[in-house]
Amino acid sequence: MQHPANPIPVGILGATGTVGQRFITLLSAHPWFVIHKLGASPRSAGKTYKNAVNWKQSTPIPHAVREIIVQECKAELFAECKVIFSGLDADAAGDVEQAFRAAELAVFSNAKNYRRDPHVPLIVPLVNPSHLSIIPQQQSLCSPPLKKGFIVTNANCSTTGYIIPLAALEKSFGPIEAVLVTTMQAISGAGYPGVASLDILDNIIPHISGEEEKIEWETLKILGGVAEDDQGVKSFDMHSKHPLRVSAACNRVPVIDGHTECVSVRFARRPPPSPQQVREAMVAFTPDATALGCPSSPRHAISVHEEPDRPQPRLDRYYQDGAGVSVGRVRQCPVLDIKFVVLANNVSIGAATSSIINAEVAVLKNVIQVDE
Repeated sequence: MQHPANPIPVGILGATGTVGQRFITLLSAHPWFVIHKLGASPRSAGKTYKNAVNWKQSTPIPHAVREIIVQECKAELFAECKVIFSGLDADAAGDVEQAFRAAELAVFSNAKNYRRDPHVPLIVPLVNPSHLSIIPQQQSLCSPPLKKGFIVTNANCSTTGYIIPLAALEKSFGPIEAVLVTTMQAISGAGYPGVASLDILDNIIPHISGEEEKIEWETLKILGGVAEDDQGVKSFDMHSKHPLRVSAACNRVPVIDGHTECVSVRFARRPPPSPQQVREAMVAFTPDATALGCPSSPRHAISVHEEPDRPQPRLDRYYQDGAGVSVGRVRQCPVLDIKFVVLANNVSIGAATSSIINAEVAVLKNVIQVDE
């Protein structure tokens, strides 16, 4: 695939929020994308970015964006952008993202609002970028039909972390029949200011509203293919060719970044693969996004640890700059077949990095026409 010859102007919505800040950190040094517009709430509009943001990243505000004037999230103000990255909260994202799509802009969203839409792809870029194929149908069903505008969503941060090794296992060993996943999710997943300190310090909160349901149905949409009927109408098959059952239990823990998940799986094939075969399949897994040459895709999607006490958030959350996932404790499960621990950086591959790689794939596949 040929990389774009000229810089691609992009806009960031929700630029002052936690995810928006991560978008800025990652995009400030991107080889293709150049930050052209920043959008936020009306109370931030009109201010320079440095004066509008409560910066919470571990690195300074990139110099290139410090003096950019923040705009309201109105599509007409972003008309020069080829790509829009949305870090908006769900309360605001629905109407805003729809308006940007209607203005013929390509929207890559981190919000939940359109994940269930039967014509919007829900993409973990290291797993199912082929689902971009439904975009022409999405465009044709809009009123009026669109030529350039569309919405692509990335998955919930907890879904993203564990579904990458699941995809590696299905690729090597065929369908998975059942999954049990217990999450220990970082407080950054709740945004800023997040969970009150008196609630999370010295504590584990065994409930995150809506999180378990998201994991259970998102997994089916992501691992399922795109089916086409006799009339050429496409739909997501929700893993229907071989039904998959998923049971999730989600917990908030006093870790800043990095979701840890304990996973048990049962395979359809008999006999199931051995732990060593599972380790080898994960190490060998090469996502399509990496093969295409996406600059933000990790060279090695999955790092498999042999140590009995890894992965750990403090040690492993920035593996591949947070774009890869770490797996450890791969062993036999006496109830299902195989169990393991996975760690993913929830604010990188679980959020902003996924949206950026999704956009890179769309550019390389000419879903976005950057030279027009």
